Amino acid sequence: MGRSSTRGEGTRSRGRHDGPPGRSGGGASDGTRPKSHGRRERSTPAGSGQGPARADRRRAAGKGKGGKRRVLRWVASVLALLILGTGGAGYLYYKHLNGNIRKEDLTLGDKAMADHKANAAGQTPLNILLIGSDARDSKANQELGGAKETFGGTPLADVQMLLHLSADRSNISVLSMPRDTMLKMPRCTDPKSDKVYPASTVDVQTNESLGRGGPGCTVATWYELTGITIDHFMMIDFEGVVSMADAVGGVPVCVDANVYSHTSTGKGSGLKLKEGTTSVQGKQALQWLRTRYGFEDNTDLGRTKAQHQYLNSMVRELRKGTKLTDPGKLMDLAEAATGALTVDKGLDTVKKLYDLAEELKKAPTDRITMTTMPNVYGTGQFSGRVYPKAEEAEQVFRMIREDIPLDGKASKRKTPVVKDQAAPTAEIAVSVRNATSTDTLGPAQGRATTVKDLLTDAGFAKATIDSQNVEAAARTGVLYPSADLEGDAQAVAKALGIPVSQVKKSTDVSGIVLSVGADWRKDEAYPAKAAEEKTPESANPLNGAEKACMHVNPSFTW
Repeated sequence: MGRSSTRGEGTRSRGRHDGPPGRSGGGASDGTRPKSHGRRERSTPAGSGQGPARADRRRAAGKGKGGKRRVLRWVASVLALLILGTGGAGYLYYKHLNGNIRKEDLTLGDKAMADHKANAAGQTPLNILLIGSDARDSKANQELGGAKETFGGTPLADVQMLLHLSADRSNISVLSMPRDTMLKMPRCTDPKSDKVYPASTVDVQTNESLGRGGPGCTVATWYELTGITIDHFMMIDFEGVVSMADAVGGVPVCVDANVYSHTSTGKGSGLKLKEGTTSVQGKQALQWLRTRYGFEDNTDLGRTKAQHQYLNSMVRELRKGTKLTDPGKLMDLAEAATGALTVDKGLDTVKKLYDLAEELKKAPTDRITMTTMPNVYGTGQFSGRVYPKAEEAEQVFRMIREDIPLDGKASKRKTPVVKDQAAPTAEIAVSVRNATSTDTLGPAQGRATTVKDLLTDAGFAKATIDSQNVEAAARTGVLYPSADLEGDAQAVAKALGIPVSQVKKSTDVSGIVLSVGADWRKDEAYPAKAAEEKTPESANPLNGAEKACMHVNPSFTW
């Protein structure tokens, strides 16, 4: 099995318990990280002629409409300078910000990610993997992270969140994978050293993916497990979290009792808060995001919930707009963001990051849903680890793959277009595959034969069984190779009560294929789609507009 270890918040080992959002090195060639520029001090140029009296008059004028217009023009000019880089100084500053951003390859795995399937309006979703590294690769990260024995060691991806923006931009779903999740790692090749990390033959803890070539291997690991196409990643480390939290300003968080995350043996994040709501930033924000001892049951699952509450609160604060009207704060935020992030090469400029932010802003706060991958605890030596809860985890993965809102509200997606059936039912050739096996169950006996007989009874005289291709599929689907067969494939689905949305074009088939998935293991009518679109309660959904409080573990109150 995978490497087993434990790590408290004050100590660090292969299974470390203190990971905030982060990146793995990637700083200057000497291993240090360029410092973010703080807000510049303003001074009056010598010989400007602007004495105290004139300055007072200018401030007084600024209180009127003309002053407001000047402020708006200044904010607009700063935005243009940051985003478009027009003009000499603007272009230089734009280049400076672009130079702050570190870039890595999107995926290091061998498996090519599938293209998104557009909705009826031709729109496609966006999936962004947010990675938190616990790297101790700089003096600042070492001071913030502690655990001296790990200084300069292999970083771990201790926070992993997939952000899904719907194709119609009406909603956002966020799925966290606990860093203690055990899974199979894909083969990854480090683009810098060409070192090949072979696919694991045993279960490995998911946070070790970052040490197998960089964030691109974390992306490949997610795709291997979930089948969700990932468009971008963004990675941040300890120092980055602090600089971003300072630039954003205070973020309100809430606890239901006094909390102090500290044990007699020195473990804990050091977070100390009074009962109620407190605005945290900087180092204290990092402590909140790292706290395991003190929240819920003192596990990574409680920490994940705290991270969801923080991110929801931060989004609400930013969307108030008050933190983005001051040009100095805006420049601080631009410096912090570009200096803190490591991104894939598709997000390598400020303009691309800005465009992404504009897309994310289209989803209202009350349509943001935070979830955690449904999971079960391991046993024996892996009792401190978790595994995906097979059917319920796959349910969430599928909903994201198929752009189904996790908040259960209706999407603006248009109903798939139903094509005309080209051939008579008796002339439509269909191959039926038994793809009902799961990670824990073998294929349900006789399913291909049973479903083939259902098709025959429905008039599909050319239905046959394909016993050579039995690759597991979590969900039943009808595949077709070319547009001229789409109508016929939809007729097959309709005959069995399979939703049209599960009829998909595939280059992996040469004719119409009915893949009977793990969702149809029993001899009954195909499950109703409405029941399948519900987010499992085990995913702990949290709405972005909800102001929640973290439950404090009684052993950590004061």
